[in-house]
Amino acid sequence: MMAEMLRRYKYPIAYELNPSEIDVGTNWVTLKLKNIGSETLRYLDVQLHSLDTDNLTVYGTGLFGAGHYLPDLKMYEEKEMVFRVNAVGSANVYVTIKGRAGSRYFTWESGWTNLKVSEEKAEIGRLLVLSNPYTTIGRTISAEATIKGLKESTGLKLEFWVETPSGKSEEQATIDIKDLPVGEEARYTAEFTPKETGVYTIYAYLYDGWRRVGYKTECIYARRQ
Repeated sequence: MMAEMLRRYKYPIAYELNPSEIDVGTNWVTLKLKNIGSETLRYLDVQLHSLDTDNLTVYGTGLFGAGHYLPDLKMYEEKEMVFRVNAVGSANVYVTIKGRAGSRYFTWESGWTNLKVSEEKAEIGRLLVLSNPYTTIGRTISAEATIKGLKESTGLKLEFWVETPSGKSEEQATIDIKDLPVGEEARYTAEFTPKETGVYTIYAYLYDGWRRVGYKTECIYARRQ
């Protein structure tokens, strides 16, 4: 089937966003949609959204702002639409579609797609909390961030922050990354001890000078013994 040409699927739509790597500044990205369902989709409001508007903003191309209007998308039909974005750094984006399938209204949301800025020196591959999703008050927890070198890099900085259940954000560690070879990964950790019951959110921020070039978050729940 032709639908196999598109890389990602969430019924009733196959989709793809290209390119996946962009430059700092204004870029044009193309969204491909294919109806892989069993009925025609009509009156479609197609929007592209940024999960990090500080790093990447979606502007769109016309009367519908950051979106497009499709009167219909027939079974196995494929259409393309172009979005204008402005990038300072890499960011995840996703697509939403609202419309009608047969006689019923529907809302569809894609998974996240990373638009990577080509100039960036490094990225946060993952953030792990070295604990179960639940922990106990008074037990020290380690958070580990994996940083991957993309280009020759100096002057990178990694910050760990924790937001407590009461809403206070506390810096746990700041680490200067002096040298990270291209293609290699390095792991950095920070520790903290929960002191109250509730959900803790752990943040890892990667900076190149003043520019934030990546971040990850994780959550754990602390309870009494």
